[in-house]
Amino acid sequence: MNSERSVSPANGVSFPWMPTALKELESAGLKRSRRRVTPHADGTCEIDGHLLKNYASNDYLGLAHDPRVIRSARTAMENAGAGARASALICGRTDWHVLLEEKLCEFERAEAAILFPSGYAANLGVVSALTNEQDLILSDELNHASLIDGCRLSRAEVAVYPHNDMNALRAKLENASGYRQRLIVTDGLFSMDGDVASLNEICDLCDRYDTALVVDEAHGTGVMGIHGRGAAEWMEVEDRVAVRIGTLSKAIGSQGGFVTGSHQLIDWLWNKARTQIFSTSLTPAACAASMTAIEIIQNEPQRREQLLTAAHRFRKQLRAAGIPYCENAVGPIIPIILNDPFRAVQIAAELEHYGFLVGAIRPPSVPEGTSRLRIALSFAQADKVNDQLADLLGELIHNRGLRKTGTPKPR
Repeated sequence: MNSERSVSPANGVSFPWMPTALKELESAGLKRSRRRVTPHADGTCEIDGHLLKNYASNDYLGLAHDPRVIRSARTAMENAGAGARASALICGRTDWHVLLEEKLCEFERAEAAILFPSGYAANLGVVSALTNEQDLILSDELNHASLIDGCRLSRAEVAVYPHNDMNALRAKLENASGYRQRLIVTDGLFSMDGDVASLNEICDLCDRYDTALVVDEAHGTGVMGIHGRGAAEWMEVEDRVAVRIGTLSKAIGSQGGFVTGSHQLIDWLWNKARTQIFSTSLTPAACAASMTAIEIIQNEPQRREQLLTAAHRFRKQLRAAGIPYCENAVGPIIPIILNDPFRAVQIAAELEHYGFLVGAIRPPSVPEGTSRLRIALSFAQADKVNDQLADLLGELIHNRGLRKTGTPKPR
């Protein structure tokens, strides 16, 4: 067989505006390129032949490579096959899916649970399924793109309030009458700022103004709270949150999204959440891996305890070095705001030269003028490695350690 591949043109289809648009992205420092990454079990990864300490991953508890998790996934695949074969509503809800739903109910102390192909799909499906043109959604300005897109698809009126500004949220609720329902949607632990929503005050406002609350716990699940159930548990408001959305692909180390809540809520989503209805179900292997990872989270609380202790120590080191970071950050996500996208890319490239992979986050992932380094700590990283990164950041951000390489191209 001829191993050479021939590349054919796109049958006359062209996008004449695209070359200029791509150049504009590049000139603004916003053009990304694709890279091949090989992850390893010890908190490292390999890119372009270079071994790097990985501070860009959301595998906060180091479970994605845990042998127990892998063994469970392998067993499920051997028994049920590689794929789910259909949507959950047709024939894709296997024994493994049912067992994971039951495990999530136990873990989250919820009546019922439903699975989605991703956390993004869960947010999109939930918000659009719960609202229509008769409703008002109040959304934090720094919510994840999936919540924002869910609001856009919902047909509801959407009011965006300044980040964690309870006075502004109260004012919007006071002037919100004549709607079928009001719904507040917010991240629990914000993915780019590392701070937590003011859930106590939001719940008080929900009680006062007869409003339902949806919390996206994607980055808090496994990390925040005594039992690792997320920001709502950490702030002791679990029983006041109508809808809790989570992901299996971050601290749980697998893939997929989920929602927990009342039987009535889950029954409605089963019938109305389009991203669940029209998507092939999660693989049985992902379900099995998730179940084992949740058991580890339940049985090994020292993982999140050590992670949060390490994050607190790391922030103290940054403060001592005079490095500005988001002061309200409380979890493993530590953003260092650099404003200029080119500077964020440059320092990330320097860090990579010295063996550290850190995300350079730029618009549209964050608002204009807030480009940053997003440092994500993990249980897999040793304190001495965290110390090395903190010291190196001090050198680079204060321009004492930059190599004379010019401005690198955005990655």
